[in-house]
Amino acid sequence: MKRRGSGPESPPASYRAPLWSRLDDVDRAEAVSWALERQLCGVGGRLEVAPRDLDEAVSLVALSWDARVAARLRRFAEVESGATVWTRDGEGLFYVGELVGPWRYDPRRTAYEVDLAHVRPCRWSAGSVEPPPTVLASFGRGGRNFQRIHP
Repeated sequence: MKRRGSGPESPPASYRAPLWSRLDDVDRAEAVSWALERQLCGVGGRLEVAPRDLDEAVSLVALSWDARVAARLRRFAEVESGATVWTRDGEGLFYVGELVGPWRYDPRRTAYEVDLAHVRPCRWSAGSVEPPPTVLASFGRGGRNFQRIHP
C-alpha cells in the first residue's frame, strides 16, 4: 500500500486556453495579447454587472449566456493552481503558463472589450515555446473552449 506523501507526485494537468471570445466581433489576437501582457488567463462570458463571487458569476453567466458557458466558467475557476495552460497568439506562436491564483471577475472596461472578464493570475512564458504533440493536437481540433489536454 502506498503511503500518503511518498513516491512521485503526478504532474499538474495541462489545459488549452485559447483566450478567445465566443463573440465573433472580438479581436482574437488582441485578447491573447491583452492576457499575456497582464499575466492573466481568462475565459469569456462578460457580464453587465460585476458578480460578488463565483457562485453569483456562474448564475449570471447561465442567465446571460447559457448553462454550458456557465459550466465552463465553473470548471475554469476550479482548476488547481499550478496547472499548466497553453495558448496561441495571433501569429500562431505558442505560450505556456502556470495558473498561480484563484478566479476573479475583472470589472475593467478593457477586460469587457476583449471578453476575458473571468480571469486567474497566470505566469506566462517570456516568449513563445515549442509545444508538445498533445498541445498541437488539441489546438488542431479548433474551438474556443478552455479544456483539459489529455495525453
